[in-house]
Amino acid sequence: MVVPTPVAAAGAAPSQEWIFLNRFAYGPRPGDAQALKQQGIPHWLDEQLHLAAAGTGPGPECQQKLDSAVMRIKYDAGEGWAALDEMRPLRTLDQPVDALWSLNQPDRKLPYQERVRPRLDLAAATVIRAVYDPAQLRQVMTLFWHDHFSVNAADSYTAPALPAYDAALRAHALGNFRDLLEAVATSPAMLIYLNNRSSRGGAANENYARELFELHTLGRDAYLNTQYDRWRDVPGALKGAPEGYIDQDVYEASRAFTGWSIQSGQDLGGYKAPNDGRFTYIESWHDNYQKRVLAAEFDSYQPPQNDGHKVLDLVANHPATAQFICTKMVRSLLGGEPSPELVKAAAATWLDNRQRPDQIARVVRLIALSPQATANWGARPKRPLELVASFARATGIPVTASEPLVGTMDSAGQKLYAWPSPDGHPVADDYWLGAQNMRARWNLALGLAEGWWMPPGLSATAQMGPAAAHSGQAVAFWSDRLLGSPTAIDAAALLGGLSLAADTPPMVDNKTGEFANRRLAAYVAMSPAFQLR
Repeated sequence: MVVPTPVAAAGAAPSQEWIFLNRFAYGPRPGDAQALKQQGIPHWLDEQLHLAAAGTGPGPECQQKLDSAVMRIKYDAGEGWAALDEMRPLRTLDQPVDALWSLNQPDRKLPYQERVRPRLDLAAATVIRAVYDPAQLRQVMTLFWHDHFSVNAADSYTAPALPAYDAALRAHALGNFRDLLEAVATSPAMLIYLNNRSSRGGAANENYARELFELHTLGRDAYLNTQYDRWRDVPGALKGAPEGYIDQDVYEASRAFTGWSIQSGQDLGGYKAPNDGRFTYIESWHDNYQKRVLAAEFDSYQPPQNDGHKVLDLVANHPATAQFICTKMVRSLLGGEPSPELVKAAAATWLDNRQRPDQIARVVRLIALSPQATANWGARPKRPLELVASFARATGIPVTASEPLVGTMDSAGQKLYAWPSPDGHPVADDYWLGAQNMRARWNLALGLAEGWWMPPGLSATAQMGPAAAHSGQAVAFWSDRLLGSPTAIDAAALLGGLSLAADTPPMVDNKTGEFANRRLAAYVAMSPAFQLR
């Protein structure tokens, strides 16, 4: 006789290992938390940082998933193209910008769906990588930098440059910030998105320079133009160490980046540039006269790109950049209000390691080994990608490319590579927990379990053993599998809402067996305990 597991009250927190793997990875697979407890967090970090430093691929299983993934592309006939409805491989992944550049050419007749296909390919691949890539920490940090250096690739001009942009962020995700900053500054995706590709002397475009200071480096708190409108008045400026920046710094920096462009067939005075979308520096477009940025004097007629390089050096090495990015990193990884002591320690590590190739890795390691790394359980909501990946990893649901899944994640608030403004997705919890976003989040759990987008969905009963026959045991099984503890959710409330007794067979919507057990798994995933991290 099988004795049903008692239904305990909610409140049992998951293990520290389970919490850690939901913050520095996309959640544990069965056995991962126990393995982490045995090997220890420092050893796990060493392995993850080695994978990132070695630039390894996504691993055989993940690569096979990427290679075999197909996703529908469908559109009606239009002027210059026939109707199409086909399942297509993710063939734009990892392509250099010149291989995809023809997608955005206005003289080429193509539907919008073809022009923005790289964005959907990468979004689908991101889900697959989050579930299957062994380099989980690199995956987490790559998405962090995508949000930090956000571009909107739902725009047909930016989309062809997105795969190369992703490759650059992935390569530098745990490397040196100054190197990462230049990779972003010279990326065709960023040059297109923030309009620097057309910036030239006498008509400098300020968009990139403004976001470089406000979003990419020093941050809004270091904007001091509300107090000072002359550079000499900024505290520390006369000593060559201004505490923040003002509009004059933005204007001058925009001049420093004139001529940083892309090859798009421009007529350069008797020479026509190739039309392949690659980064180029156009000397004749550069404002070569003297400049002043962050109290540093730039002499006239410097070597090619020197002005822009000097700006990147100044902002990358500024203490405000360390404070801003480390605060954002701690908040993103751990949730809640960042500990001032931890941010101070992270910023000091950031500055002490400015010249090291693994600067970012050292900061992440400090955060991961801090007492706060597994404190504050439930401090922030999982983002939709985290929800999808952690549910799939915990339950073994097979994941592949799916445009409806990407669309449901969009509806839940996470518009992968398509956030409309350069500030990235909101940090505030109320955005992620709004009524419309919550409905979509619940659909993500239910749709994954039932195989709406990627059949067959969850093989529930086969995993559950005797627990499949009793509602109380079923809830305890999925609570343990998804939350690291059989008593992590309010099982009594869940069963009560379904009018089920703990010692009765699972029944949902008058259906039993596999259907009911899939639903119970999804309902546990809908619980606040699983929705938070």
